[in-house]
Amino acid sequence: MSLQQGSLFFLQLLALLISIPSSIPNPNPEFPCQPPHLNSYPFCNTSLSITDRAQSLISLLALEEKIHQLSNNASAIPRLGIPPYQWWSESLHGIASNGPGVSFDGRVKAATSFPQVLLTAASFNRTLWFKIGLALGIEAKAMYNVGQAGLTFWAPNINIFRDPRWGRGQETPGEDPMVVSAYAVEFVKGFQGESWRGSGNLRDRFGRKRALRGYNDEDDDRLMNSACCKHFIAYDLEKWMNFSRYSFDALVTRQDMEDSYEPPFRSCIQQGKASCLMCSYNAINGVPACARGDLLQKARNEWGFKGYITSDCDAVATIKEYQNYTRTDNDAVALVIKAGMDINCGTYLVRHTQTTIEEGKLQEKDIDRALLNLFSVQLRLGLFDGDPRKGQFGELGPQNVCTTEHKILALEAARQGIVLLKNDNKFLPLNRNVVSSLAVIGPMANNISNMGGGYTGVPCEPMSFFKGLQGYVKEASFAPGCSDVPCESDAGFNEAILTAKKADFVIVVAGLDLSQETEDHDRVSLLLPGRQMDLVSSAAAASGKPIILVLTGGGPLDVLFAKGNPNIASILWVGYPGEAGGKALAEVIFGDFNPGGRLPMTWYPESFTKVAMNDMHMRADPFRGFPGRTYRSFTGTSSKKTLHQRRQLDYIHTDEVTSCDSLGFYVHISVANVGDMDGSHVVMLFSRAPKIIEGTPENQLIAFDRVHTSSYGSAETSILVNPCNHLSIVDQQGKRILPLGEHVLTLGDLVHSVLIET
Repeated sequence: MSLQQGSLFFLQLLALLISIPSSIPNPNPEFPCQPPHLNSYPFCNTSLSITDRAQSLISLLALEEKIHQLSNNASAIPRLGIPPYQWWSESLHGIASNGPGVSFDGRVKAATSFPQVLLTAASFNRTLWFKIGLALGIEAKAMYNVGQAGLTFWAPNINIFRDPRWGRGQETPGEDPMVVSAYAVEFVKGFQGESWRGSGNLRDRFGRKRALRGYNDEDDDRLMNSACCKHFIAYDLEKWMNFSRYSFDALVTRQDMEDSYEPPFRSCIQQGKASCLMCSYNAINGVPACARGDLLQKARNEWGFKGYITSDCDAVATIKEYQNYTRTDNDAVALVIKAGMDINCGTYLVRHTQTTIEEGKLQEKDIDRALLNLFSVQLRLGLFDGDPRKGQFGELGPQNVCTTEHKILALEAARQGIVLLKNDNKFLPLNRNVVSSLAVIGPMANNISNMGGGYTGVPCEPMSFFKGLQGYVKEASFAPGCSDVPCESDAGFNEAILTAKKADFVIVVAGLDLSQETEDHDRVSLLLPGRQMDLVSSAAAASGKPIILVLTGGGPLDVLFAKGNPNIASILWVGYPGEAGGKALAEVIFGDFNPGGRLPMTWYPESFTKVAMNDMHMRADPFRGFPGRTYRSFTGTSSKKTLHQRRQLDYIHTDEVTSCDSLGFYVHISVANVGDMDGSHVVMLFSRAPKIIEGTPENQLIAFDRVHTSSYGSAETSILVNPCNHLSIVDQQGKRILPLGEHVLTLGDLVHSVLIET
């Protein structure tokens, strides 16, 4: 067995070990500081500061006890009455069972499954994002109160969707750093409970305010739950060619780091106030992410991060086993602890920290620093405040999970995210009164197991696409066409074609599922899998009327064949729509909801797969035939780009502008609905800066808003443009500059110029 093979076995075995739940759910979970004998310690005294309480607890621990806190499965400290704690729970778009901290084997059997993040992002609705975060936070806390979840959840995933083949792009809010940043802020605020922090109130399911027991108005650091910004940083490759996420070295320019990779994490910390940061498997410019002390300390010292830093599972082991960055296990442990990491998902630190200290590579004070961050977060969560059932959220329980309100919110999220890509001759919506029969074809059409995509738990009331459509017609028939999404055989085509011929209208559901894109698995093609394209074309040819094509999955698809086919009248992208996806799709197709979603990522042609996925550059480079990435830089050509001739002074550094706020101006927008359906329109304001430096974006989104209008009505909205924030770009040294000269603002077909002079 080679070293690499041995490393792979080690990681697979470790994954099995850390995925086993630490305990059977206890309807009356243990908690620290239980009266009458265990609540007299200073760390139980709620009148003291968080820091004083944390330091008091650390001072009472022996070195061995300290070390056993450095794992996601933190050990109990019986002599102090402290039970074990599982740091790893998941809540990407619903409380999920991926992490050992969550169990559905108890009073709570299911939790609301919202659409996968990419589809929710397509709504471009900040209010919706916050509401989803809050709903997940309520369900998380409710499950904690009955011993079925922790308080620390490792979501959201805010890496940008850099390459269309990435298997986890579905988990992200898309490719644009500004959109990803906005989503991160809203989700984290909702999930961590900003709606009550500073007010002492939480609205109940009917909108009424409830006072929270024991709330201290002066303590704004308190958390309902802890959210985690992951994966820090430049992580967006699973397994492509000979490259693996465990050993990949992401070579990132300072320009791309500043304006593409860092912004979501900076916003998640500065505006969202996230209390956790997860460092990723990959290296960045030769140094493993969890060992990048410069980046981890940048988050703390420059961005004001206040929380704990965890490794991915088991990203410390990979430093030695996969990346061969250190010679010994102890060297890896010393490296990450000194860099600023606090806890390891896995057992690596537990097994190797003692000998690392004995060798003099670490000191006990280094462990104390990590524990201060860990215990401070637990204290902010109220973990050492006594019985949680008597605390701020003690009234939450099973009755607050899978509520009517949350299920309606899941439906609304699916509705708002669906994107109408094609609609020839206003083929949609269908009139249910004239549809005598409906054929629904495709391997995903009558399958509920993959409706949510990755990191899905047990949904409350999942509904397939076929089930949702059945509710609108008297006669509906289903034929899978392919036995599964890989669709390697056409054995089921004849049945599908016959079904299509017999029906009045035909809907084909095609696209991706988790067999094609998921954690540890990237795609190699942007085409529909296997023989799905043939299935779509065959159904379209057999149908008496043009068909409706519904595309599932997160990754972009090259469907130019369908775009130009007159027998395919309409194309809808539904992503992974969650438990309410079946109902949402039916409402859109039959006109009960007017779709207004926008794609949050670029859909490239199949030829883009010639671009090396391991090339982390964002900007086009015509000299080596690199077309660039995302709408901001993708040119689709290799033609040489020209720059305006440099003047003596053609930009100013934004940090030298002392009056940026006073230079702001409003863009007032009126949205008119000229159709006969109420609906929402996503307003997107773009900026195009003078091309004074290499790598100037082709275009960049600077603001967005979702505006609802009634039929033949209008609505107004305004966007505040701050020149330093919105019109600036990043130079090759990673410094943000404000180009002088003409900037072009675009809104749909509208164009407006803004002149910036000194």
